[in-house]
Amino acid sequence: MEDRLNEYAKYLKEIYKCKVYKLPVNLKTTCPNRDGNIGKGGCIFCGEEGAGFEMHDATMSIKEQLHRNQAYIKKKYKAEKFIAYFQNYSNTYLPLTTFEKYVEQALLEDIVGISIATRPDCINDEYVTYLKNLKAKTGLDISVELGLQTVNYRTLAIINRGHSLAEFLDASIKLKANGIQVCAHVILNLPWDDRADTIETAKILSALKIDFVKIHSLYILHNTELGRLYQKNEIQMITKEEYLERLEDFISYLDPNIVIQRLFGRAPETHTLFSNWGTSWWKIKDEFMKRLAEKKLYQGMKFDYLNGKAINNHPKRR
Repeated sequence: MEDRLNEYAKYLKEIYKCKVYKLPVNLKTTCPNRDGNIGKGGCIFCGEEGAGFEMHDATMSIKEQLHRNQAYIKKKYKAEKFIAYFQNYSNTYLPLTTFEKYVEQALLEDIVGISIATRPDCINDEYVTYLKNLKAKTGLDISVELGLQTVNYRTLAIINRGHSLAEFLDASIKLKANGIQVCAHVILNLPWDDRADTIETAKILSALKIDFVKIHSLYILHNTELGRLYQKNEIQMITKEEYLERLEDFISYLDPNIVIQRLFGRAPETHTLFSNWGTSWWKIKDEFMKRLAEKKLYQGMKFDYLNGKAINNHPKRR
């Protein structure tokens, strides 16, 4: 079996018939879990730069950011079409009129989609209606990336997410009902989770019919609360072998129709205390893909638990 995963690059090629690449956009925004609205300091793993350590400065205009990135990606990766990716922090935390203005500046030539990163608790009817109307007006594919990390609501409290599982369910259902694609971000090696949490996360995403998932391996940055816990030996990171076993579980239970955008996270090396067990993300990905082939594992091989299948597969009903 060649295609053991439903990977993003292949999905994009099938949809757009050419090479498509995401272009990051950095806005002057923040997060309600950092500015005191619902909390301060953000999630315990979040650094001062958020997720945007490789992006252009937010003082640069959106058009200039996109044009610069387009030129670089066209030359390096031979991409022909692009998705404008509003990546850093919680973009729908901006006032709606400001958000609309920024998004519409990204409607440039060769842009085939808009992707918005945000928090589940920063999604409401006004933003959903705007994105729905934008899709109808432009014909672009619109997706929203929601940071979930885990379905274990106790772990969500420990990592100071500032929301529970309920907000993620609400935002996902609302977006999907209005034709907006949803990408969930998950971390499979949070110190307070176990393999059962990994499997349940895959099941919840599958039941919701999430469109995409980004899987992150937890990295630990200097000058974060997680970093302080790590340096004081108050948390223990699981081994690489244990993580790969969790990743195998997650893939096996995940609906094969869900597209996997990422398998491993990347971190700024100069600010990192722990990342991918001291190896590069692409080496560990190669190792994982080899494991899948050797064990004859593939995405969705255990996707047999919805629509009453647990009852129908019980021995007494056969």
